[in-house]
Amino acid sequence: MKFLDWRRILVYTHRWLGIAASVLFVAWFISGIVMMYARMPRLSPEERLWRAPLLDLSPASVEPAEAVRKLSRPAERLRLGTHCGRPVYRLFDGRRWTTVFADTGGLLELDADAALQVARGFVPQHASRLEHRGRIAEPDQWSLQIRGLLPAHIVRVGDSEETFLYVSEQTGEVVMRTTRQGRVWGYLGAVIHWIYFTPIRRHSDFWVELIIWTSIAGCVMCLFGLAWGIWRYSPLSRYRLRRVTSHSPYAGMMWWHHYAGLVFGLVTLTWIFSGLLSMNPWDWSPSTTPSIEQRRAVSGGPLDTAHVSLAQLRAAATSLGASLPLKEIELLMYRGHSFAEAYVPPTDEELADVALGDPGAVFASRIDLQHRLVLLSQPERGLFHEFDHTSLESAARDAMPGIDVEDMVWLERYDAYYYDRHGALPLPVLRVRYADAVGTWLYLDPKRGEIVQKEERLSRLNRWLYHGLHSLDFPWLYQQRPLWDVVVIGLSIGGIALSLTSAPAALRRLRRHARRFRTRVLDGGS
Repeated sequence: MKFLDWRRILVYTHRWLGIAASVLFVAWFISGIVMMYARMPRLSPEERLWRAPLLDLSPASVEPAEAVRKLSRPAERLRLGTHCGRPVYRLFDGRRWTTVFADTGGLLELDADAALQVARGFVPQHASRLEHRGRIAEPDQWSLQIRGLLPAHIVRVGDSEETFLYVSEQTGEVVMRTTRQGRVWGYLGAVIHWIYFTPIRRHSDFWVELIIWTSIAGCVMCLFGLAWGIWRYSPLSRYRLRRVTSHSPYAGMMWWHHYAGLVFGLVTLTWIFSGLLSMNPWDWSPSTTPSIEQRRAVSGGPLDTAHVSLAQLRAAATSLGASLPLKEIELLMYRGHSFAEAYVPPTDEELADVALGDPGAVFASRIDLQHRLVLLSQPERGLFHEFDHTSLESAARDAMPGIDVEDMVWLERYDAYYYDRHGALPLPVLRVRYADAVGTWLYLDPKRGEIVQKEERLSRLNRWLYHGLHSLDFPWLYQQRPLWDVVVIGLSIGGIALSLTSAPAALRRLRRHARRFRTRVLDGGS
């Protein structure tokens, strides 16, 4: 039957999917270029720590175990900090944060006035201009990625950058900072590229399905177009258009579209396909997050607050405060023992490269924040900055009991699976490869005594199919800038040309169908 002719299927499927998606493809390519240099606005960890007040535990009288009893679930994290001049426990139960005052045991209740007070401490130079702009319980465009910290109060700073601060009711901290510049680049980049518009993104399941099926349609369109373009290309120059011999049967913009497809069609297909894999459709790739059992094998069990006293925390704070400006303490578990951890705040000079401009910029330099650890039960043993390597190797064996270890390697440089262009991931790390059925690799950080990444055979394949094809982060290219920039931007421009050259023909076809439709309606009406 004629309508089952494979050529008609290729042509019409490619044509109508192209008409429907060409504008989206242009937006994807342009926004992808923007995302090479700017992402969604955020508050950098370095700036948060720099602006945090100094920690003073002298007014504290509430034991950690007493604070944890305020939760309905066991605490997974405990941070000691300051809220408006008062020491607080910030506790995370796996779902949300709860803030308990360490001097009275009362729970934090953050209203508009308290949010303004927090903001004044965060940007004291703008204290007189601060303006409360409302409270949100559901995420807006810029708080989608911190939705787990909502509700939050929005405070307008009133500075030249048109800055807005988001103060979480859960932690009583500033958890997001946006500027005019950051919001503009966020829209032009991540919001468009990820179809991250608030009304859509609030419905997570719908958004995931939308991205998956839009990407599948894009893959079909590219594949069919590439197949048809190769089929119609004639290396023998048998086409004659306007008395000129041509390898292509098309003229005008469609001639350009044909050749753009032959040159850039495969790259466009791989980008859309890898974009599809970014959603991990149907959970085909395992998570790179270690399991609870693996984490607890290294930590020695869940967070233990029952055997941690306020006196121990005070002693740890005294020890830590003698060597660094102490602003926050976090409780860590390693091999069944409790440790206090604190980071050295960045200096004004170090922060300048991160905080100036918008913190969403991916080209901002990173600060390798130094940290210190102290054993809570024996603070007199002094501070240290990483756990014993032999002990960590033993913990790695415990993380996969009964499984043979193929090898252990201490990495001083990133490998092909554990890497970060900006140096945000810690080094050195212990990489352990196991002889199990799924080919597990674990990466352990001696600075925090924890597993920072898990890889399995399928997740390593996904690394190349998703990150490799989508970001072109192949080791020989990814670290070579500006070569990487030139290659990615050049290919993106080719994709834009591929999409735009089909626009005139698409508009003519839509107008023709619209005229036919109007004629049928008028004829039917008469």
